[in-house]
Amino acid sequence: MKALRRFLPILAIAAAIAAAGWWFTRPRPVQVVVHEVARGTVEATLANTRAGEIEACQRTRMATISGGRIEYLGVKEGDRVEAGQVLMRLWHGDLDARLAVNRAQLATARQRVQEACTVADNAEREAERQAQLVKRGFVSASAEEAARTEARARRAACRTSHADVATAEAQITATTTERQRLVLVAPFAGTVAKITGELGEISIPSPPGVPTPPAIDLIDDSCLYVTAPMDEIDAPRIQPGQPVRITLEALPGRVFEGRVKRIAPYITAVEKQARTVEVDVDFIRPDDAKGMLVGYSADIEIVLATRPDTLRIPTAALRDSNKVLVVEDGRLAERALKTGVSNWEYTEVLEGLAARERIVTSLEREGVAAGARVAAETGGR
Repeated sequence: MKALRRFLPILAIAAAIAAAGWWFTRPRPVQVVVHEVARGTVEATLANTRAGEIEACQRTRMATISGGRIEYLGVKEGDRVEAGQVLMRLWHGDLDARLAVNRAQLATARQRVQEACTVADNAEREAERQAQLVKRGFVSASAEEAARTEARARRAACRTSHADVATAEAQITATTTERQRLVLVAPFAGTVAKITGELGEISIPSPPGVPTPPAIDLIDDSCLYVTAPMDEIDAPRIQPGQPVRITLEALPGRVFEGRVKRIAPYITAVEKQARTVEVDVDFIRPDDAKGMLVGYSADIEIVLATRPDTLRIPTAALRDSNKVLVVEDGRLAERALKTGVSNWEYTEVLEGLAARERIVTSLEREGVAAGARVAAETGGR
């Protein structure tokens, strides 16, 4: 008994040392960031692969059909013009001279009509008079036939002179049309974006297959839209009428409402690895686009589906096969989920979680696995 009492302090010390060793060598809880499951809105969206841009509903890069020296330049870059306004005209003195000749020929042809047709009328009256004289026996039938032949010839000359008038009028039309090849007229009201050439310089149209700068670049900036490239994989899910959010680098912090107007019927291959389809987006409120410049860089986000007031979790918390790690009694448990609509930020939860449960979002930390003891840090709702 005395020996036992002597060993009790030693045993107590040994137990304390063992307990201390266990305490200092025990597995420490893994520090994790958790998110409390809650309700909110989840949207399925698509974003453009490369920057889009603002485009004008109407834009024309004009050049004269024929080349020549710039004789008249009625606008400057930045000017507003009306439909039908003459913007540029090349020298056409030779055509003006030809037109003057054509008009003189027309006047002469009209005079010949008057002369020839008057003579034809007189010849026909003389033929009738000869016919009456034949009936009375005053002249022979051959005299009547000669008079009628003369009348027919004179009437044919009258008709020929009318044809000459039509020919002269056609020549005037042809010369006038040729003059129009040297004139640029605004096809619609808009703003002159750029002019290539100065007064007195030679303006040359683009030869086939050789692109050259247009003489005048005219844009209708009263109507603007956004065009942006979307990945070919997403093309089947895009439909006209879908709502769109538009953002511009030039106007940070602002979001404009839009709607899909058109999906290009072909794929564009900028590179073999980058195959996209162009999508055009209209502004729901056209007045929002006033003051924007054609060519502004723009991004679009097409909203495919919206789930308001639904159970959601951060998309980053999902592991392979739609599984998450849930904190239960200080340990991690793996839970399989049935999910719905999702985007890069949130995913809709249809089955597998309840509101206010806590899931791990710091999956990249060492030791985060099912069964691990954890110490939780709240990362948000």
